[in-house]
Amino acid sequence: MRLLIRRPQWLVGLGLALGGVSLVAAPGGAGVLDASWTAPTANSDGSLLTDLASYRVYSGTSSVPCPPSSTPSPPPNQTVTFRLTGLSTGSLYNVSVTAVDTSGNESACSAPASATARIGFAVSPTGTVNFGTVNLGALADQVLTVSNTSGGTVSGTVSSSAPFSVVSGSPFSLVGLGATQAVTVRFTPITSATATANLTASADGDTVSRILTGTGIVPDTIPPTVAITSPTSGSTYSTSNPLLTLGGTASDSIGVTQVTWRNGRGGSGTAEGTTKWTASGIPLQLGLNVLTVTARDTIGTIGIATMTATLTIAFTFTDDPLVAQGTIVRAAHFAELRAAIDSVRTARGLMPFAWTAATSTGVLGVHVTELRRALNEAYQAVGGTAPTYTDPTVASGLTVIKAVHLNELRAAVRGLP
Repeated sequence: MRLLIRRPQWLVGLGLALGGVSLVAAPGGAGVLDASWTAPTANSDGSLLTDLASYRVYSGTSSVPCPPSSTPSPPPNQTVTFRLTGLSTGSLYNVSVTAVDTSGNESACSAPASATARIGFAVSPTGTVNFGTVNLGALADQVLTVSNTSGGTVSGTVSSSAPFSVVSGSPFSLVGLGATQAVTVRFTPITSATATANLTASADGDTVSRILTGTGIVPDTIPPTVAITSPTSGSTYSTSNPLLTLGGTASDSIGVTQVTWRNGRGGSGTAEGTTKWTASGIPLQLGLNVLTVTARDTIGTIGIATMTATLTIAFTFTDDPLVAQGTIVRAAHFAELRAAIDSVRTARGLMPFAWTAATSTGVLGVHVTELRRALNEAYQAVGGTAPTYTDPTVASGLTVIKAVHLNELRAAVRGLP
């Protein structure tokens, strides 16, 4: 008697759902291929297939795939999908499938299909993840992204070692091509040194690694030091030049990044240089100017130095000084003082004084009184103490106008704060 072994009718069409090779696969690392086919409905003799039990998937880099893998069978005439894992990434594989019935009979192999194994997911960014410098006792987070590059469902985990940790995003399950998952990694330094560790993402037998690095530092609690050395190292300076140049030095344990200046009367800017710096063209207002120089280090700690610069007006007077019983007091001396006092009043926000016009009778006591009053108002405007004068009360026709009266006024104009 002849024994007939029935073989399931095999539908030859075998297809592979393929993706590209992952950019970050380690040499020799595991790869995947997705195979799909249509379930058979009949035996090789044409009879209805009722006892389909499983499939055997043969894969290999040679022309005859082996060894087999088994997958359960769905109802006939439905699409079957099967993922081959643990393959060598970048290698070309041949894949064939057979059908097996409940008695263990196996069909002939399908025509092989070929494709290159690839990793089913990717991790970005692709390079080293640098957390920079972080104070001991503090922390810093970086976000990486895991994405599905193969379709279907990709499930896995992400892990690292201290002082780095994965605080969210693991485990992950990505359904569908292009699906993504954000993974937050934290750096918590425990020593003042540079730390390096691997971040490992694993799924379907594949592994992708990233290098993590960061540097722990001791917090800087000491501010920079800054000093003004030019035009003087003292706390005060007087000049008649409305544009001032400051120079000095600055230092810090972790480095000075910037030196700036500010005038309390208005204006600010950045000096040239750091450890040795120069600030040119600082505009001064008439009178007192409080100048503040600020040095900043790499983490924003500041140190300051101050100097008070006084801008004065350089006045030139005729017959300076007037000599008692030697210099004749003239109208020109009074005109010069009126102009000088109007200048200092204007600089301090006051209107020019309403002077009494000169008369044919020459210089009068009222002219001296007006000079004193106009100048006293300028002192009051800046909160200064008014000068003291010889002959506090000058009476026209009674008080002789002397050289000392004009010399006192000239000195008071020059000494106005």
